[in-house]
Amino acid sequence: MEYDLELERVIDKINKEKANLVCIQLADGLKPKAKLIQKEIEDKTKSKVIIWAGSCFGACDIPLEVEKLGVDLLIQFGHSTWQ
Repeated sequence: MEYDLELERVIDKINKEKANLVCIQLADGLKPKAKLIQKEIEDKTKSKVIIWAGSCFGACDIPLEVEKLGVDLLIQFGHSTWQ
């Protein structure tokens, strides 16, 4: 199954926020696409993207440790539509 990750929307948000360091948090089923997502975002923004390799159990599962990394923006990708 293929998912619409709305990467153009993500790229627009990163550019609008002028984020230098972006952390991407992925549900386990999406982790195999991490490098592709990272590359596309870095190619279309001025940001450096890091991938959160820890668990992700939904939108409420925010990795508090990323604050210590000094990220400007945390982007969470999951399998369900979130409005």
